[in-house]
Amino acid sequence: MKLFDTAFKLHESALQLRTQRMEVIAKNIANVDTPNFKARDISFEDALAKALSGGSDASSVVTTHTNHMGGTTGKASAELLYTIPFNTSIDGNTVEMSVEQAKYGRAAAKYQATLRFLESDIGGIRKALTGGH
Repeated sequence: MKLFDTAFKLHESALQLRTQRMEVIAKNIANVDTPNFKARDISFEDALAKALSGGSDASSVVTTHTNHMGGTTGKASAELLYTIPFNTSIDGNTVEMSVEQAKYGRAAAKYQATLRFLESDIGGIRKALTGGH
C-alpha cells in the first residue's frame, strides 16, 4: 500500500492545491466590487514542494481534523498571499477582473491536466495488473 501512497502523492497534493487556488481566485472574482477587498493567491509551486517534502515540521502529528491535538489533516494546503495589482482602484479594492479571469482559466486547465496525468497513471497500473487486457 505504501507504493500506491508514494505513486499518487504528487497528484493528490497537486489536485488539493489546484482546488484551493481556484477557490481563492473565485473568491477574488466574487469580491470585485467589494470596497477595500484585497485580492489573494497562493504560490502553487512552493506549496507543492512543501507538501511533497512533508511540510516544514516533519514531526507534526497527522490527525483527522485540524482541531485535534493541534495536528494537520495530511491535506496539502498553501499560505495565502496578497497580490500586487497593476492598477489600484479608488475604493481600495485590488481585484483586477481580467487578471483574475485569466488566472482562473489557466488554473482550470492545469487542474484538468493533473486529472489526465492521474488517469493515465491509473490506466498504466490497471494494465500491469490485468496483463494488458
